Amino acid sequence: MLAGRHLIEPGDFSVDEMDELFLLAERIETEEAYLRDACRGRLLATLFFEPSTRTRLSFEAAMMRLGGSCLGFAEPGSSSAVKGESLADTIRMAASYADAIVMRNPKEGAALLASRYSGVPVINAGDGGHHHPTQTLTDLLTIKRLRGRPGAKALSGAVEGLTVGCCGDLKFGRTVHSLTKALSRYPGLRFIFISPPELRAPDYITQGVLARAGVEYRETGSLEEVLGEIDVLYMTRVQRERFFNEEDYIRLKDSYILDGEKMSRAKRDMIVLHPLPRVNEIAVEVDDDGRAAYFRQAKYGMYVRMALLASILGVPGC
Repeated sequence: MLAGRHLIEPGDFSVDEMDELFLLAERIETEEAYLRDACRGRLLATLFFEPSTRTRLSFEAAMMRLGGSCLGFAEPGSSSAVKGESLADTIRMAASYADAIVMRNPKEGAALLASRYSGVPVINAGDGGHHHPTQTLTDLLTIKRLRGRPGAKALSGAVEGLTVGCCGDLKFGRTVHSLTKALSRYPGLRFIFISPPELRAPDYITQGVLARAGVEYRETGSLEEVLGEIDVLYMTRVQRERFFNEEDYIRLKDSYILDGEKMSRAKRDMIVLHPLPRVNEIAVEVDDDGRAAYFRQAKYGMYVRMALLASILGVPGC
């Protein structure tokens, strides 16, 4: 169904296609031997022009658990980009060696450009402040697993009626942009955006995506005022690497810190998600709260990436 397809932004897969991916990921999670060695002899190129821990390692772990192998680089200094090689040429080269490419790049639109020069599927692992679609698949699978009805096959039943709160850097946060765009396709939910004025969600998300789809949302500067309404709290860090002015970063970096006292105001079944890494926006004491789901979320990311790789590489039965 997804064999040979690129994944550049959340809208590249239909709702039904994502549901199939989630079911496949859940089967991989629960059946230890399922799809083991299904990608033996296949190669995944991981091209990371920007630092990464979870995304890169989870893709590599996913490919290895499927029996495949990985090649690539973890930072641009070890590639020919430092010699002036164009992205198009780097992609042409990688596509001649590998069966699929996973790429992270600090420039918006880099993944789309890569897909135009690649003869193999390209998966966007983050392009600047634009999109991060496999993190969105991770987020949606986590919500389905932790908030969905037992035995439910479709994500729609898990998100209907939920209030999703997104807190922190909503201007540059590509994970928030991707998640919002993906969830806007499901009826019956609403968003609360919590940020300082300087880091508000861009108009192309609030007006171009949510308002156009008729999705309810509101914006506020206070986490405490809205915490009791939220079912899924998506925390994000203020990203130093997106700021041109160090003073602005220092002024805004501690805008929101989720701690035990704030958690006492939240619903008993609220879940806390975070794409990670965190800096200090979630106090360590919150880790012991059963509602803290960010480390489970990271593990679900490996399963959904296994499902994605198996699907785009055309493994039989996917």
